[in-house]
Amino acid sequence: MIEEDKYCVDVLLQISAAQGALGQVGKIVLGSHMNTCVSEAFLGGDERRRGTKIDELLDVFSRFGHLGARGA
Repeated sequence: MIEEDKYCVDVLLQISAAQGALGQVGKIVLGSHMNTCVSEAFLGGDERRRGTKIDELLDVFSRFGHLGARGA
């Protein structure tokens, strides 16, 4: 769009739409991870494995905390 000299606001709206779509994909992937890997660690894993999953989730939430912010 920039190479085609499109209107700046149109470019910004497209960027926002792409960010929103990526955020939704991130929510889906995070939900899947929690329903599989994390739940398995809590249902059948040992304490070390549960701790690892908790640490992973805390890292994800600190880096991508905005995933839950949209549409909440």
